[in-house]
Amino acid sequence: MLPESLLQQIAFIKEIDKLKYIQRKTRLLNSDRHENDAEHSWHLAMMAIVLAEHANEPIDILKVVKMVLIHDIVEIDAGDTFIYDTQKSHSNADEERLAANRIFGLLPEEQARELIAIWEEFEAGETSEAKFARTMDRLEPLLQNTSNNGGTWNEFGVDYSKVYAKKSIMKEGSATIWNYAEKLINESVEKGILKK
Repeated sequence: MLPESLLQQIAFIKEIDKLKYIQRKTRLLNSDRHENDAEHSWHLAMMAIVLAEHANEPIDILKVVKMVLIHDIVEIDAGDTFIYDTQKSHSNADEERLAANRIFGLLPEEQARELIAIWEEFEAGETSEAKFARTMDRLEPLLQNTSNNGGTWNEFGVDYSKVYAKKSIMKEGSATIWNYAEKLINESVEKGILKK
């Protein structure tokens, strides 16, 4: 007889395979191919491990890795909201909450509670881990857009002020990484791939 917890965990593992089908607006570095949510989450996890020394405060890197790996799982149900979307503007918190409860709820109760709490912590953005995880989440698309001659900025008519406003949150997680990001943003204006 197989443990019920194993069957629940396998059901969750099968369900999150759907993350591979959620297409993001951003494209891979130096590419025309759109990134999917699973690729994005993996990339953030690697970035967090590699860049952890630049966090403003000491962080629990395992917790950060968990955050970036699970933060977009809710998009299986709620869909991906483009960061510069002017219609939805990330106002789908209720949809995401329902998605978190349903998807993480496939797991055994204790694991479900842990992952929902980590997801909530990321969304609140108040702990040092959440701030650093959010820095990673804002850095990756910046790297992509600068490698793709403006990428989604040009495609959707996003200007400097919007990019700066959305990216400046990075300084809460890492002043060092924000300094690098701010330099990239300003260079993008100089190169003409980001309009002021």
